[in-house]
Amino acid sequence: MRKFDTKVQYLKYKVLREIARHAWENDFEKPAETFSFFNDVAKNIVKDKPTMRCCIYKERAIVSERIKIAMGGDKNNPNVIEVIDIACDECPVGGYDVTEACRGCIAHRCEDVCRVGAISFDEHQKAHIDKSKCVNCGQCAKVCPYGAILDFIRPCERACKVGAISRAKDTSSAAAHIDNDKCISCGACVYMCPFGAISDKSYIVDIINMLKNSDNGKNYKVYAVVAPSIASQFTYAKLDQVVTAIKMLGFHSVVEAALGADMVAYKEAKELAEKGFLTSSCCPAFVMYIEKSFPTLKDNISHNLSPMAEISKYIKEQDPTAKIVFIGPCTAKKAEVQLDTVKPYVDFAMTFEELQAIFDSKDLELSELEGTMLDNASYYGRIFARCGGLADAVQEALKEQGNADFKLNAISCDGVEECKKALMRASKNVLPNNFIEGMACVGGCIGGAGCLTHGEKNKAEVDKYGMLAHEKTITEAIRAYGHTEDK
Repeated sequence: MRKFDTKVQYLKYKVLREIARHAWENDFEKPAETFSFFNDVAKNIVKDKPTMRCCIYKERAIVSERIKIAMGGDKNNPNVIEVIDIACDECPVGGYDVTEACRGCIAHRCEDVCRVGAISFDEHQKAHIDKSKCVNCGQCAKVCPYGAILDFIRPCERACKVGAISRAKDTSSAAAHIDNDKCISCGACVYMCPFGAISDKSYIVDIINMLKNSDNGKNYKVYAVVAPSIASQFTYAKLDQVVTAIKMLGFHSVVEAALGADMVAYKEAKELAEKGFLTSSCCPAFVMYIEKSFPTLKDNISHNLSPMAEISKYIKEQDPTAKIVFIGPCTAKKAEVQLDTVKPYVDFAMTFEELQAIFDSKDLELSELEGTMLDNASYYGRIFARCGGLADAVQEALKEQGNADFKLNAISCDGVEECKKALMRASKNVLPNNFIEGMACVGGCIGGAGCLTHGEKNKAEVDKYGMLAHEKTITEAIRAYGHTEDK
């Protein structure tokens, strides 16, 4: 077993690895979405007895649903995040509930404050809450003298800071429901669900087929654009060995998205100096959050592409036949790839979890490989991976551009809740800062849902990776790659 944070991640990985093995062996040109196919794969993953569910039949049924998501999921659902209904049945419905701490008092303050008549009492005067009436106002919990009424929030709902998750509209179902009009595809619910009942769609079958059909670069070249947070992942091997392994999968070249970050930092600094106030465009979940929840600030979003799209655009300008696969920690990148402004430049996006599964589907032992160095970006492009890195890069770009008269007053928002506070103040014209660096994931990209591991040590690894390029300026990094920063 590789080093994953949770067993849920490991289960997801096993499904992805199995699908990847089938993709290498078969283009899925034959109808694969049949009961027998899913059943056979599920049996291969869930052997003779259940290890996580009540019976082997339910466990295999859930794995079959995981397989569908690993093969692209529901084509009628535009969201890259999906709920596996059959797996989402162990959490309580959620909301306020009366615990055993209720003493059956005769004051009945909880009943008095409930304006919808949801509180009733049994023969022992113990309170009960009628879920069909309760509106989760919490007034009963506030007045209970014993603190016996608690708000039981589902892990997915607690993780979702934009209020996109609720109980399914079909009240006979206990499954979670995702409101696509609110969801920003950040994947926080994916990582936090203890049953793995919420997952991001995978496009690894398409990616593997694209690699196979390139015929070792004879038909077209497939480029891997890797996020700088890769420096904190695959801890059992060296980064240069990971790069070699990526090339062994059939990628023509591996390019740092951090170089795209250098390009974006340079352009964003200029745009900020011209406009006077800006919100960053690097995190797709943050951008989506502004568009959905703070539409009055849409015009303040930087008009620059994200680092992923910026470097991919440049690669395709140099090689029009190129195919691009972004590899990173972010589920929202899968949604960004579908945007009309990005679709021409990036073909697919996948996570580090998926890359690990593809490595193991080919039985690659990374720790035994010769290394291939990455040397594209500057220190500032690489530290985009953690919160605060973008603001530091913009400050450096302003300095390199000679914009000494413009004073950067940035606020780096670490997670959706901090983003919300800053955007709320900006929408009311009371924010003192002139630049909002928004990171939907806590910690920045190193906290992304598609990471193999999460934690404070990841920040240190990214900073150490950045320091390997500390002598290179943003301008030098851009010029070294043949890109004109004024373009």
